Amino acid sequence: MTRPGSSGEQRAQERFGTSARAAAFYAHQSLPHLNSQMQQFIARMDMVFIATADGKGECDCSFRAGEPGFVHVLDDKTLVYPEYRGNGVLASLGNIMENPHIGLMFPDFYQSTVGLHVNGTARVLDPSEPESLSRLPARITEAAHVKGGRHPKAWILIGVEEAYIHCSKHVPLLKRLDKHIAWGSDDEQAKGGNYFKVTP
Repeated sequence: MTRPGSSGEQRAQERFGTSARAAAFYAHQSLPHLNSQMQQFIARMDMVFIATADGKGECDCSFRAGEPGFVHVLDDKTLVYPEYRGNGVLASLGNIMENPHIGLMFPDFYQSTVGLHVNGTARVLDPSEPESLSRLPARITEAAHVKGGRHPKAWILIGVEEAYIHCSKHVPLLKRLDKHIAWGSDDEQAKGGNYFKVTP
């Protein structure tokens, strides 16, 4: 029987003696699709961390946020989320265009303190090509134009291959405080300015 996970995972499990624990995790915590509980979890999330890599394997981890449910569940194997104008580098989109593999981590800091990992493949949908958006319900594309008059520059369509829990034991329980969210702002103060003193 074929063991789950990559050959690298399998070698690491053998080296560090975790093969039995890993087998139990694969059997009891991991799915090749999103079950109803996972779908409901994503529908209330307002943030996600995304990991991508270019064709040479050079990695990038980025943060996305929006109203709860801004990452939309189309079905148990498909997610989609809008990409808005940012710093212009387009690292995540560029990576996806070279290498479709993507990892998403949805953390819940405010209620359950669990996270949800979703791994799969992604492709970029261009709003200037209406046919590329044909499978997105109108309610999704229309809702994406509401916040601050922003319009998505692209959509990321994700085919789900693997979904599993990030356990709660080390995730902090945080308290949400009021903060004005300056959606789409170019105001340097709102964006954090030169916080890390990159330029003198």
